[in-house]
Amino acid sequence: MKLLTILLLWCLLWVLCWPLALLALVLWPFVWLLALPFRLVGITFSALFAFLRALLMLPARLLGGGRPLTA
Repeated sequence: MKLLTILLLWCLLWVLCWPLALLALVLWPFVWLLALPFRLVGITFSALFAFLRALLMLPARLLGGGRPLTA
């Protein structure tokens, strides 16, 4: 659905202002390459925080805290 929306918006931009649409089409790979390191940093920090949360919650899980066991 997101891809369809982007395509429709791009087609609307093509009809209204085709030079700007072509410029957006040409520059999009460069914008993606510039954003790639920030995505990698975000993934790294997300994994780091998940690891720290698991590490800090480990004693409570070992002592039986958290979710009750079902029979």
